[in-house]
Formats: sequence, C-alpha cells, structure tokens
Amino acid sequence: MLTRYKQYLVFEKALSANTLDAYLKDVEKLFGYLSEEGVRPEEVTLDTLEHFTADLMDVGINPRSVARILSGVRSFYRFLVLEKYIEADPTLLLESPKIPARLPEVLSVEEIDKIIDSIDLSSKEGQRNRAIIETLYSCGLRVSELCSLRLSDLYLKEGFIRVEGKGSKQRLVPISPSAIQEIEYYMADRNQIDIKPGYEDYLFISALRKKNLSRIMVFHLVKELAEKAGVRKVISPHTFRHSFATHLLENGANLRVIQAMLGHEDIGTTEIYTHIDSTRLRSEIVEHHPRNILHPSG
Repeated sequence: MLTRYKQYLVFEKALSANTLDAYLKDVEKLFGYLSEEGVRPEEVTLDTLEHFTADLMDVGINPRSVARILSGVRSFYRFLVLEKYIEADPTLLLESPKIPARLPEVLSVEEIDKIIDSIDLSSKEGQRNRAIIETLYSCGLRVSELCSLRLSDLYLKEGFIRVEGKGSKQRLVPISPSAIQEIEYYMADRNQIDIKPGYEDYLFISALRKKNLSRIMVFHLVKELAEKAGVRKVISPHTFRHSFATHLLENGANLRVIQAMLGHEDIGTTEIYTHIDSTRLRSEIVEHHPRNILHPSG
C-alpha cells in the first residue's frame, strides 16, 4: 500500500524529494499510532483520527506541525479511495487545530534599498550578490527557485523569466528593468568562472565551488547583507518574497495577479497578504488619526 502510495506521489503528483519525504513521514506517524491501537489503515474512522490528533497534541507537537501531518494523512486517504482500497474517506470531517495567525516579516522599500546599497561591488562576488537580491525582490522567488534558475529560463528582452516552482510546475514571471540590468552586469563576472561540467546553464554560480548556489549559501548571504546594512529585522530570502507581495498589494495589484506571480495553487495562501495590509493600515490610522494624536491610548 505504501509502495503504491509513494509511486502515486512521484508519478501522479510530481512532488519534490523533500515534499515526498514529508508526506511519507506523516503516514508513518499515523501507522505507528495505528499499530499501538491494533487498527489497520483500512479500518480507520473519523473517531480514530480525532484520537490520533489528540495524541499528537498531547506529546507537545505544535498546532502548525499537527496541521501539516494531518494534511499528509488526508492525502493518503484520498489515494486509498482513488485506488479503491476503501469506499469512504474518513478524513472528510477531520478538523485541523487552529493555528494562530503569524504574519511574516516585511521589509520596507527603504530597507531593501539599504541592503542593495550595502553590497560592495568591488568584491569578487559583489555584482552577483546584487543581482541575486534584485531578482529575489523583483520576481518574488522562493530561494529554491532562485538557486535552480538557468540561463535558458531567461527571456530578458521580453522582460520575463521562467520559474519552476513546487511540483515542477512552471510559470512565467515579469522581471524588473533594474534586475535585468544587474543580471547583465553580473554576466561579465560569471563568464570568468571555470564552471564545472553539468552546471553551465545555472545562472547564479559560486566562484569558489564553480557550481550553482545552494539554499543555505543564499540564507547566509541575506543575513550578512542585512546586518551590514543595519537592518535589525530577522530576515531570510523568503522575506523578499513576502515584501514583493505586500508592496504589490499596497500599490493596488489584484490578489489573483499576485497569486499567479507567486505560484500559489490556492488563493487562500495568498490572502495572508491582505492581513498584513490591513494590520499596517490600522497601525497607520492609530498613529496618524487626529483623534488618536489628541487622545493617545494608554
């Protein structure tokens, strides 16, 4: 059953290796619980799953992680129905624990400019780093999408790049003139690197390793640049993606457009940015409304 489920995830759902591993671990957790309870996977009921959820919470797993595990369990039971192992899906009425809203950190345009301006262009990889930050912010990329970006994905004359997102799904994303310019400047430095065979098509190359950058290298780069620029917020490459979406929304972009740009399958994932916007709106009103200035709270 598990072997067929794994094949389904690989060939039908086209999941990445990391996502595949997570889904299988979710099911393994369920199987461990069922083994202790003496229940076969085909015999599971809603009541069984509710007890499983309670058990996860009792051992101290946080609500966000429990919700993620239950997402994997739902996927497994949808597969069992599809393959006719069972007739009814016991997860249909299964509720996930409520997750408190956690708004991602967002950089202001001024903070992004400070980070870009802090990059030393006289250093060996300064121009590359500038192109990386401009591309992250201009296109709202995930760090994995940035690291896997290839020369053959660039349509700079047309003003687009092709991005391979989650589940190997491709999308075309507009790229800003400033990011295009920084990439074109970087190409002169890139052409001086003796790139290892098999990595010639990757855009962002480590001069030391002579191959494409890893995710962890971009994480370290972003943290170093933020510290150098005097930006006190705790940020990661993903912060530029959040900032990209938030700034688009603040400037009147349609939520569906932002969804397409980010590569979100579900509009609900994109809607977090409406919460950021409304939170910021309230903050601005509280700070600047004359009644609040005349009668400060507290």
